[in-house]
Amino acid sequence: MGTHAIITLEQFIIEKEKNNPQATGSLSQIIRDLVLATRIINREVNKAGLVDIIGAIGGTNIQGEEVQKLDVYAERQIIDALKRGGETFAVGSEESDDMLILNPEGKYVVMIDPLDGSSNIDVNVSIGTIFSVYHRKSEDGAELHESDYLQKGREQVAAGYFLYGTSTMLVYTTGHGVNGFTLDPSIGEFLLSHRDITYPAKCNIYSINEGNYRKLFEGVKQYLRFIKTSNEVKKPYTLRYVGSLVADFHRNLLKGGIYLYPGTTDKPQGKLRLMYEGNPMAMLAEQAGGMATNGYTDVLDTDPVELHQRTPLFLGSKDEVTMIQEFIKVYDQISNLVLNGRK
Repeated sequence: MGTHAIITLEQFIIEKEKNNPQATGSLSQIIRDLVLATRIINREVNKAGLVDIIGAIGGTNIQGEEVQKLDVYAERQIIDALKRGGETFAVGSEESDDMLILNPEGKYVVMIDPLDGSSNIDVNVSIGTIFSVYHRKSEDGAELHESDYLQKGREQVAAGYFLYGTSTMLVYTTGHGVNGFTLDPSIGEFLLSHRDITYPAKCNIYSINEGNYRKLFEGVKQYLRFIKTSNEVKKPYTLRYVGSLVADFHRNLLKGGIYLYPGTTDKPQGKLRLMYEGNPMAMLAEQAGGMATNGYTDVLDTDPVELHQRTPLFLGSKDEVTMIQEFIKVYDQISNLVLNGRK
């Protein structure tokens, strides 16, 4: 931070509220609730190798994935904090089948991925917590309705993530740019460390699990061939893939890159969830001057039809995401022509 004045997260929130006459403090309270929960989660993550909290608990979540002990712990901490804060009407979690009502008078609906990348805990790789916030649609005191939580990403009022790595960070947006805060453990405060984050103009990092190459659709394959072999690409791209969405996204946001989790021939809709991962990361990408697509349209314009809906996801520098979208569209058309010609 150099010689700049130290600004705490709380000071930053108060400053933004002063600049917005319509602010009621309700959204700020949700951010505070999340900070409280993630401080506790961060403590447990940092000592996970010392206690019996890593590993699976023997069950599976709604996605059919093995549930990790720390996933369950993180979810409980976040839900408890949001409930105590009183501003959250209902919360949806990647780890739970259904929405959970917290406060019938609450103004907001919160969606969470409590511990993204938790399977990497036992190898000491960075993981994170992803969140997004929406205004509820129903009237105060009314029953929960699908319209409260099945909202387009464009309707998010806030989104962000906590990264548990060599340092602990909060990166979030309320629709007015992206800012990053780093936890100073000596004083227990998140300090503004990355103001007005934007994607670098140049992109030379790509993040994808290329072990799935044979299962990728042709447009994605052609894009990968292009960035690795074309003479038009002056500087070779660097492959960087951690396997934790938060970690991969964060690196590419700061360094300039593109994150790819496409659909495959056996899983056309991909693996990532629209409401818990796609929408919040898409909002952050766009607010940082980047772009997010499912290959054909902006992720934020997707109409959700179910709580745990999956989506292909391409996030990163705008020019790069635009390029892969063009590859996908062109080779999809070619594939359709070939298929139609065989009929």
